[in-house]
Order: sequence, then C-alpha cells, then structure tokens
Amino acid sequence: MKRRPRTGSGRQPATARTRTRFWVDPRFALGLVLVVVSIVGVSLVVAGSDRTVAVYAARGPLAVGDSLDAADLVETRVTLGAADRLYLTPARLPAAGLVVTRTITAGELIPASAVGTHAGEAVTSIVLDLRGRLSGALTAGSVVDVWSSAPTEDGGFGPPAVLVGGAAIVRILEPTGLIQSDGAKAVEVLVPKDRVATVLEAVANEEAVSLIAVNSPIGDDR
Repeated sequence: MKRRPRTGSGRQPATARTRTRFWVDPRFALGLVLVVVSIVGVSLVVAGSDRTVAVYAARGPLAVGDSLDAADLVETRVTLGAADRLYLTPARLPAAGLVVTRTITAGELIPASAVGTHAGEAVTSIVLDLRGRLSGALTAGSVVDVWSSAPTEDGGFGPPAVLVGGAAIVRILEPTGLIQSDGAKAVEVLVPKDRVATVLEAVANEEAVSLIAVNSPIGDDR
C-alpha cells in the first residue's frame, strides 16, 4: 500500500493564509476631506475676488497724431471697477490701429479719450530753434507753451508773449558739431494749423523762442 507524500509540518500553504485587512481610521478620512474642501473653497474665493481687467499702457511717449498699434502698447492688469470703460482695452483696439489725440507719457494707462480713429488733421509739426537752454524736465511727449520775444531796435528783445499754448514736443534734436555750442537746441513740436502762420512769422523775424512746461509730473525733482 502506497503512502501519500507528507506535506511537511502539516501547516497550510501560504496562499491559504488569512490576508491582513486594510483598516482606515475615520478621523484620517475626515481630515483629508476637510483639507480638500478647504483648498477648493480658497480657490473659489480667490477667483471670485479677482476684479482686475486688462488695459493698455503706453510703451513709450506718444504725441498727438502718432499712429497707435499693439507694438506701441503694454497690456497691464489693474483694478478699475466701473472706470475700466474710460481706458483702452484689448477689445477696443481695432486691427487698423488708432491715432493719438493728446500727449501720452511712457507707462501711462491710455485713456479712451486720448485716442481716435482719425488722424490729427488740425495739427502739424514745426522745428523751432531755441535761443536759451532747454529744461531737463522736457522730453518727447511733454506739453509746453511756446513763448517768443520780438527783437527791438536797440538790439534787445521786447516783452515775451505766448505764441502757442499746449503744444506737444515730438522730439528733441541734439546739436552736432559746432552748431548750437551754447547749449541751445532745436525742438520739433506739434502746433495747431491755425497757429502755423504766426509761428513761422516769429521764426522769420528771428524772435527769441522758448518752451515753458505746462505742468511737471508729481514727484519730479528736476
């Protein structure tokens, strides 16, 4: 009679052993749920409190009559509330671009009232030779009053008067060589067309022309 092979010590195979059950602490599960709910809640609050809108700022100084397109602008997100309608936004910039209707300084948020769809037919540029030195506070885009003094018979100059009020500086022409070695400069300004004849007459009569800033930026120490 054949004997059955013995299985060893008589213990059951490992596959038949009782597997360890995975037990989850309810407090751990509750804490995990609270963390997830907290993260979602904070995200919703932050998203709901974001009231910023995209508006355009000027990349550089802009003068009256300048053409304006996306290359001249920097998109900036700011909080304006209901005032966002007062500024140029991406949705308000046509593919054909716009035209600047008043001087805009570099970095300034562009007001909707400072741009238009038509060129500034009412202004033109004139280069003026200044007798005296130019204020260091004046740059391209500055708004100035153009003053002049007529020469007198004794070789002096008469009382100054305003030729053009609220003109915009297009650019400042730096002197070259020995020209304007006394520190005077030539400046290109935009003036209303109805004042062109008066300005040209002053230039032809060799009047002393000066530019006076209409205002200075807050905090400008120069």
